[in-house]
Amino acid sequence: MNFTGQHILSVNQFEREDLEYIFNIAQKMEPYAHRKVRTKVLEGAILGNLFFEPSTRTRVSFGCAFNLLGGEVRETTGMQSSALAKGESLYDTARVVSSYSDVIAMRHPDTGSVAEFAEGSRVPVINGGDGANEHPTQALLDLYTIDKELAAFEQKIDGMHIAMVGDLKNGRTVHSLSKLLAMYKNIHLNLVSPSELAMPDYVVSALENAGHKVTISDKMEQNIDADIVYQTRIQEERFESQDEANKYRGQFRLNNEIYTKYCKSNTVIMHPLPRDSRSDANELDNDLNQNPNLAIFRQADNGVLIRMALFAMTLGVAEKVDKYQCDVPWVSSK
Repeated sequence: MNFTGQHILSVNQFEREDLEYIFNIAQKMEPYAHRKVRTKVLEGAILGNLFFEPSTRTRVSFGCAFNLLGGEVRETTGMQSSALAKGESLYDTARVVSSYSDVIAMRHPDTGSVAEFAEGSRVPVINGGDGANEHPTQALLDLYTIDKELAAFEQKIDGMHIAMVGDLKNGRTVHSLSKLLAMYKNIHLNLVSPSELAMPDYVVSALENAGHKVTISDKMEQNIDADIVYQTRIQEERFESQDEANKYRGQFRLNNEIYTKYCKSNTVIMHPLPRDSRSDANELDNDLNQNPNLAIFRQADNGVLIRMALFAMTLGVAEKVDKYQCDVPWVSSK
């Protein structure tokens, strides 16, 4: 894929070779993300960061990634703070905002909304999540994290065993990640969820058609002896009522006792965050915080690297980042 000037809307755009290239560029971003050096490669460029649905990590990491490349960020958060609340179409919003920006990152609660917006945009648009549909940059950072975590145990994505646990019906992160995993070989997937929140059939079919082994269950403990356990929260914003969502909250809880009893000693724990730490949910217990295989915060850190890579690639400067390198004039405490 030639990334320069292209929208990033779906993981369906990528081939396996593209993933390897993205990961290679992301790895080169580490010195800049860790503030060891700076780069001004995007000095003067503007990111339009449009988040019409609540977000913390995705929104801030997009902005942070752009700043670390030397660019500036302009943000809109919430539907009511935009002209969309006055009836303006996504197309019109795109035509206007793209004239102020060099690239746009966007999240919206409706499926297909980011692609609709991109049709009117004059600059590249990166999908930060469109309803229950896709979250391509999260899938990329998840896969990048899996690759790095497995490498520490001298393992690879090909041939791995992963358990996905939680709301697999509404969790766009697992939908997008599964599509990427379909590009690899000989993976065993345990899909663990309440039967009402099972992974969509089209995702399961794509995995099976790719030659992967898929096991579906509503029991967690017997199905987490995997290389990776990818936990997801109940997507309460996708339910018609809070009472309906509450029926499933807390059904799959992972703590240190359960981990020790049912997981392998080197099972890596992942979660796209936010983890629901309320007492009636407690998806990942705080007693796992000191477990060296809890990768959720390394996972979040990797989001900055992936988004830096995508910005550099879509704006055609991926091979110029080091050319505009400069010293950091302050001492980081990181």
